Amino acid sequence: MASNTLRGVDWAPAELLTASLPEAVQKLKEVGRGAIYVHGSLNLAQQLLRHGLVDRVRLLSYPVALGDGKRLFADKLSLELISARPFSNGVVALEYAP
Repeated sequence: MASNTLRGVDWAPAELLTASLPEAVQKLKEVGRGAIYVHGSLNLAQQLLRHGLVDRVRLLSYPVALGDGKRLFADKLSLELISARPFSNGVVALEYAP
């Protein structure tokens, strides 16, 4: 679990990352206990992208435009489309490799 405020976690199999984010995630990837997913943390996702620690980017694209907001890709990033799966409600599931 990545957090700037927690001192511990009591939810197994979560563990609190104690090293710097890039170092801690690189260690997790080397141990290879499975996929690492990021849900709902724009800051965390941007940091992992910036440090080249992302193997896949999975996005859901909705057919709605709602004003403006924060950008996921703050820096220039080239992506290769791996798959695109449209759903009947207009949502498209996209998977890219950096």
